[in-house]
Amino acid sequence: MATQLAVEGVEQAGRPRRVWWALVFLALAQFMVVLDGTIVNLALPRLQIEMGINDSTRSWVITAYALAFGAFLLLGGRIADFCGRKRTFIVAAVGFAAASLIGGIAQQPWELIGARALQGIFAALLAPAALALLTVAFPGGKDRGTAFAIFGSITGVGAAVGVLLGGFLTEHVTWRWCFFVNVPIAIIALAGVCFLVTESKAQGSTKYDWPGVILAALGLGSLVYGFTNAEHGWDAPEAWGFIAAGVFLMALFVRIEATVRHPLLPLRVATERNRGAAFLASFLSGAVLIGGILFINFYIQIVLGFAPFLAGLASLPMTVALIITAGLVAKNLPKLGAKIPTATGPIFMAAAMLWLTQVGAEGNYVVNMLPALLLMGVGLGMVFVPMQNLALFGVDKDDSGVASALVNASQQIGGSLGIALFSTIAAAATAGGVSPAALSSGYAAVFLWAAGVAILIVPVALLLITIDRKKFTGTEGA
Repeated sequence: MATQLAVEGVEQAGRPRRVWWALVFLALAQFMVVLDGTIVNLALPRLQIEMGINDSTRSWVITAYALAFGAFLLLGGRIADFCGRKRTFIVAAVGFAAASLIGGIAQQPWELIGARALQGIFAALLAPAALALLTVAFPGGKDRGTAFAIFGSITGVGAAVGVLLGGFLTEHVTWRWCFFVNVPIAIIALAGVCFLVTESKAQGSTKYDWPGVILAALGLGSLVYGFTNAEHGWDAPEAWGFIAAGVFLMALFVRIEATVRHPLLPLRVATERNRGAAFLASFLSGAVLIGGILFINFYIQIVLGFAPFLAGLASLPMTVALIITAGLVAKNLPKLGAKIPTATGPIFMAAAMLWLTQVGAEGNYVVNMLPALLLMGVGLGMVFVPMQNLALFGVDKDDSGVASALVNASQQIGGSLGIALFSTIAAAATAGGVSPAALSSGYAAVFLWAAGVAILIVPVALLLITIDRKKFTGTEGA
């Protein structure tokens, strides 16, 4: 549907057809990056048995990807700006496909975990390069809103489809195809971008801020790792120690960026009021989306007893609702502006999570889950479209790569925090119980907290988004 929306909008948009087709292939690359954040989740139990991975090492199959991705995103954005966004995209797509192939044929746990880390590093190059290329291709106007609606909806779609596809491949083929599937996707995206996208790069100084690079990588990596360890309890020294170190390193990073001549992250990118709202919304929505989907799937599989593929299929209504809503919001963005959908969407997200607090041991998918999934899809669709536009609105072309990286980094950190926070809440609420009733009680507590996180986006939108509707959508004088 995203492809149809892009191509059918060509006649009305007045932009060359090749640019709209380029959007399709750039969105496909983003889809692959997001997909890999969740596709292994349902495969993990079977993968663990076949590879002989112990419980203490198992989480690294997930953590290695998130850690490398979060640690190198800002550097990836700057490399894209300086070395050329198309060139960076090509190298990253090839590297991601190769790392996926290595993961699929891995025979030892260390090979598999190393492949996941390599996937994360290349994803940190690929994601900001793709979004930066999109920003250059659609510099403003109504076309930009449509393009960003398609690209923005990919985040939710990719996360949901990752669960669906991972369940299907694990149950009916082999978990190894959770890695192999990236190879054809990467080849298709690579071919499209090679033929349809022109090169662009920063025109100013291309000097790297190496102190900033080191501090950002260590700081973001430490935060992701700390939040991941917090899943096992907030009292764990590895959790608080790494989180505290991450906060300190990122504070030092900000101080250095304010003084160096060629910063890795020009603070003007992050501190502009409206873009700041987008980054905060990205952080909070990432916590709800990534953390919420995890526990929705836990409930569907463990309590309701759905098989992996059926559990993935059960989340499909959210994806459909997200795609439809994103298209409608994009079409009406010139009338709505950014504030209204960004402030309204979280209300739907919170309502979805509050509905899920009714889950119980004798729950019913149609009654307990389906309405919430539809509400969640609507809410995410309303938030993602203006959020992507705001995050890159008014950014200098020379900074588009690093601004794109900041969107992904904020969502990645938010997702890591969401999983850690919600895991701790679930563990405390169940008090060690493993019965369906105990687990349902823990999940209900998670959904209540997730509703609270979602509603925090509302004041962020109302207080920080001040941009004029016509200026935001490029319709001044229309």
